[in-house]
Amino acid sequence: MTLDPTGRSAAVPAQDAPISSPVWSAPVRRASTVTVVLTSIGIVVGALAVILVLVYMATFLGAAAVGICLVLALVPLTLVVLAVRWVDRWEPEPRPALWFAFLWGAGVSIVTALIFDLGLQIVIAVSGAGSPGGDFMSAVVQAPLVEEAAKGFGLLLLFWIIRGQFNGPIDGVVYAAMIAAGFAFSENIQYFGLAMLEGGLGTLGVTFLLRGVLSPFAHVLFTACTGFALGLAARRASGSGYLGSVLIGFVAAVLLHALWNGAFFFLTTNESLVGYYFLVQVPMFLGAILTMILLRRHEEKLTVQRLGDYAAVGWFTPAEVEMLATTRGRRQARAWAHSQPPARRLAMNRFIVDATRLASVRHRLVSGHSRPARPGRPGPSADHIEEARLLGLLAADRAEVLG
Repeated sequence: MTLDPTGRSAAVPAQDAPISSPVWSAPVRRASTVTVVLTSIGIVVGALAVILVLVYMATFLGAAAVGICLVLALVPLTLVVLAVRWVDRWEPEPRPALWFAFLWGAGVSIVTALIFDLGLQIVIAVSGAGSPGGDFMSAVVQAPLVEEAAKGFGLLLLFWIIRGQFNGPIDGVVYAAMIAAGFAFSENIQYFGLAMLEGGLGTLGVTFLLRGVLSPFAHVLFTACTGFALGLAARRASGSGYLGSVLIGFVAAVLLHALWNGAFFFLTTNESLVGYYFLVQVPMFLGAILTMILLRRHEEKLTVQRLGDYAAVGWFTPAEVEMLATTRGRRQARAWAHSQPPARRLAMNRFIVDATRLASVRHRLVSGHSRPARPGRPGPSADHIEEARLLGLLAADRAEVLG
């Protein structure tokens, strides 16, 4: 049993019904104190790591070169962020979490890769063994493993801290893309700076074309494999199943990364590199775009279906389901809200976002993958509690929209 918007009790026809007779109280919208503290610490640590990376680069590139190359690196970063915003529009992720993801990639992941490389060089120097394979092993084996592991660990941290925000593959891809965007941003500054110092503006122009124009989404494509797997696991797996899914995604990310880096060793002519780019990389990028479009459509169908469960017992009208769960309905709703006072416009955005999150929670309940209650706290599952909270928020959202 649950309560409908007017306070009446009503049964929801589904496998795992919402909690019976939820306590009706003022809905809480803010994140928990623990989540806020951990996210804030993560952002601070990430920002300090970014500063450390920039200072390190300035020691051998010069502050002026770092400044120039930072501006150039903003171009591919902007392209990636715009793409992420498009993907993320269906169920926008919290801004602090997105900032944490970007700073983790731009700072912590880069520092991790640098420390590992430095440690490996020290071990080789002390042992006097020499580096087997030299640059090839570094680019095709070491870099993919270390960099994807560093980026993937950031994804896992986000997953553990804000578990409730991981509702499916799209969420995993969004966070992975922001981590990869940050990593590529810092890496581009270094590559642009080295190109400018070694070959002048001509070499810088070629490097910018290759990294900033032709392949701004390379790192995004790699790390998105891990994010997709983690998001899929969040919806379907439980217990140790998460680690198995993430491992599969991580292996795919490493292989794609190694394939990309290895091409520059095996294909030595410009013609072969161009052919490889258009015959291998471009189809892969187009496939990734098609996958995201299909995922968006799947999320829309799922949202319509799950909100329909609540419409059947009076929580929503059919017109509200159309407005909240379809692209066309959302577009019309936002167009109407645009002409309204700011408070009502914000309430409409919250109405849409809260309804989408409710649909994701409902899907976990119905599919049997509900998050269990916290250890030592018997009672309703975490998703039952979240469902009740979201229903309260939606009632408040509707009241604000109607004025």
